[in-house]
Amino acid sequence: MTDTQVRAKPLTYEEASFDFDIATIRGCRALGSSEPIVGQPRALRTLELGLSLSKTGYNIFVSGDSGSGRHEAVRHAVQETRHDTSQLRDLVYVYNFLQPNSPRVLTFKPGDGHLFCDAAEAFNQELLALALQKRDFYATALELLAEFEAQFPDHSLFDHFNQIRLDLKRMEKHIQGLDEKACKLDPLATKYRANLLVNHAKATQRPFIIESHPSFSNLFGSVDSEQKMPHMALHAGSLLEASGGFLVIDAEELLSEHGLWDALKRYLDANALTLESGTITKGELRSPSIRPQMPRIPVKVILIGSEETYDTLTEGDERFLTLFKLCAQFDYSMRLNEQTIAQTIANLDSYAKANKLLELSDEAFLQLLRYSCWYVESREHLSTQFSTLYDLLEESNWWARYHKKKQIDDQVVLTAHEEREYANGISESKINEEILSGDMIISLSGTKVGVVNGLAVMDRGSASFGTPTVISCTVAPGNEGIVNIEHEAGLSGEIHDKGLLILEGYLRKHYARTFPLSIYAGIAFEQSYAEVDGDSASSSELYALLSAIGELPVRQDIAVTGSVNQMGMIQPVGGINEKIEGFFHTCQATGLTGKQGVIIPIQNVRNLILDYEVLEAIKEGKFFIYPIRSIDEGMQLLTGRPAGIRNAKGNYGAGNFNYDIEDRLRKMYQAVLANRG
Repeated sequence: MTDTQVRAKPLTYEEASFDFDIATIRGCRALGSSEPIVGQPRALRTLELGLSLSKTGYNIFVSGDSGSGRHEAVRHAVQETRHDTSQLRDLVYVYNFLQPNSPRVLTFKPGDGHLFCDAAEAFNQELLALALQKRDFYATALELLAEFEAQFPDHSLFDHFNQIRLDLKRMEKHIQGLDEKACKLDPLATKYRANLLVNHAKATQRPFIIESHPSFSNLFGSVDSEQKMPHMALHAGSLLEASGGFLVIDAEELLSEHGLWDALKRYLDANALTLESGTITKGELRSPSIRPQMPRIPVKVILIGSEETYDTLTEGDERFLTLFKLCAQFDYSMRLNEQTIAQTIANLDSYAKANKLLELSDEAFLQLLRYSCWYVESREHLSTQFSTLYDLLEESNWWARYHKKKQIDDQVVLTAHEEREYANGISESKINEEILSGDMIISLSGTKVGVVNGLAVMDRGSASFGTPTVISCTVAPGNEGIVNIEHEAGLSGEIHDKGLLILEGYLRKHYARTFPLSIYAGIAFEQSYAEVDGDSASSSELYALLSAIGELPVRQDIAVTGSVNQMGMIQPVGGINEKIEGFFHTCQATGLTGKQGVIIPIQNVRNLILDYEVLEAIKEGKFFIYPIRSIDEGMQLLTGRPAGIRNAKGNYGAGNFNYDIEDRLRKMYQAVLANRG
């Protein structure tokens, strides 16, 4: 029976290329767009729901990547609900005659709090003057109190005025022994004053407070340790300032201060505000705590953080989902269509005008859109992280002015991107220099047994680049199975470990059908001293393993990337453009032979947004990209031999690589069996 499997073909220049049509750019530019927030329909709908619900627990967590417009979207969504000021209340703290360390809170309609405090101040000053006269204090004080009380007939203040009335009786004898100086220093001088902590007198909309540096004092307020009267010592934090409105908090910053998240949960549970006076030394408070009363005030708390932080809170805190019932998840990408193209163009154009940048040409928008696709690694999506596009736009504007251009065109956008790569390219250049000098041992031509050139992505800050990495494998009869040398050296992550275990499953399914797998194999990343994680090299490792088992020479001028499952199907990986370009740059540095290329998963073709230099080499037949679906296709490319198919009895015929691999595995089993005997 002959091998009927189709060999993988390299991508043509047209298949490898990706660009926007200039006519589409012009048409979409003419459409325009007035959408302030682009590409986040799910998040905006969740925000609209959460901001409209007043039920307890409907606080909101806004998750997503930095730069995806989370803060601006929250600000925009809040504007739709800020006009309703019916729930706003002024908050005034007064002396608690029964529990001085628990200042009493009074609530007023916006503006009345200020009037009350002015009236309390006037009452307090009149009492001081009366106290210095030392005659008819109580009777006159009651008259003054009656005038004060008449200004605020609200029945909710009755208890406070009654407590003052009782305290004035106690104060009558006390003031007889005070001289003028002592009287001014006495608690009488501040006891009857009021402290306006929240003043909505001039509010025309609900408050919107962003707390980007949450701490106990910034969030819950602080206490002036030099102030003797507890109610006058209070200073409002952002929670009180946001009363009746919205408070936005950075989640990562909130969690970074020990105990702050727990304190916020207690507040959201019970609206109980606890302020500590004095400072903490060796875990002990220097002075007693002040626990002001807290009214039931509506505050919608909005946490903004990453997906990782949201997952950590949902998995590790059982109270989290009862307090933050909604998550507005911001996507990092959006579907590419005429609408999103028009919205992106309008957004960038608006930014350019607002920041007085040069006018953009249609060709400049083409390159910015291409960069947007490159950033999210998809020909079918655009980035929603507009901050990254703004950065490129600013740099392009600088280069346009540097070259004395009147507008930002496609060339300066390309220049800005190239200059970024040049500035961040030292590490990549050093690696290629080491390859050229022979310090890093790698072959880019010929064939070897048990050695495959894999592809890795190296990160340095915000920049990343691809580089080849040599993966080697040795095999012998044994029962140890596949030994991950990186794991043994403590340099392998959990996902990479999983990938190695999958290889063993592949061998059992494809070859060890009628005999036990009896192998010792050691797989290593040569001259690699950093931790290896991820499974994007699992297909490379499997090729090296199969090559070593079958003693099959594999090509060194083709580098490989791709994940593999136990069935031998190739799965897509990330960083595909960096990996291809990194290997191309290495081949370019050592000299292109016209045969070099890369093997990639066929699913990753939709992720290709390659540098024009690479595309030109493909067009000229100097570099190749082979998309594949299975390990068999990859082995055919690397060995130049057919895969073969099993006959009716389930056996491979001679003359193909699968026959050689299975034959060697059977002989290893026989060798192990013989040693046991």
